[in-house]
Amino acid sequence: MGLPAPPQLGTSMLPPDTYRGKVVMVTGGGTGLGKAMATEFARLGAAVAIASRNTEHRENGVRALEELGAQAIGVALDVRDDAAIAMTFDEIEAQLGSVDVLVNNAAGNFPSQAVKMSANAWRSVVDIVLNGTFLCSTEFARRAIEHQVPGAILNIGATYSWTGGPGTAHSAAAKAGVTNLTQSLAVEWAPKGIRVNCLAPGLFPHNDLPPVLLARQNPQADGQRIPAGRVGRPHELGWAATYLCSPFASYLTGHTLVLDGANWLRRGLSMPDFVPIDEQFP
Repeated sequence: MGLPAPPQLGTSMLPPDTYRGKVVMVTGGGTGLGKAMATEFARLGAAVAIASRNTEHRENGVRALEELGAQAIGVALDVRDDAAIAMTFDEIEAQLGSVDVLVNNAAGNFPSQAVKMSANAWRSVVDIVLNGTFLCSTEFARRAIEHQVPGAILNIGATYSWTGGPGTAHSAAAKAGVTNLTQSLAVEWAPKGIRVNCLAPGLFPHNDLPPVLLARQNPQADGQRIPAGRVGRPHELGWAATYLCSPFASYLTGHTLVLDGANWLRRGLSMPDFVPIDEQFP
């Protein structure tokens, strides 16, 4: 039978005014899981800033939130550029007000054999995932500390940050750094009123994936390989994100929440056949 399906998209988990008067910044928030999280913050009253390098992604994300009646803006941002990050925060403050919640969702990922990965490919993923998370978080914290206001940061991790995995040497290493960084910053910034948590999603099928991963996506078949008996719905991830950053989680910091239907914990007496990485991704 598996785990039951969640309530329908559009159902609120928290009180409808939970984020009324708050400003939420979501990096990479115009597509995929970033957009799903931005949507749930918007449903709960937040003004949302969608930060992305891609103009089309920003515009599509803002349009989707405005259709819900939310206030939203798109801001250009390369999370690898510390000077650009500061200017982006300035722009958001000028248009919406100070950022209360930061969601570090921007990522770079593509499967690759480690021996075939260029140094530039390695640096690109680590720069976006780990360095970008650090740079955005510290800019957010400096401003919150200066103004003596509380805040919440949500980093997006991955379950393979604890295990590694074939084809993910770059992203697994970067995500492991994000998990560790979450813990360090939570301890440093709790006295300043800033909470830092991490959300590690499992399989949440969506259409905003690299072609090689999109071609391998099969929600029905994938669901049968998960203890829960199904894949996740993107809005479920949005609910988790809004809870972790909400006043209802005000004592929760330094935590990584795994949302994957128990998939990463799955072990058995007889494991599936092993397929070498060069056969999976020639």
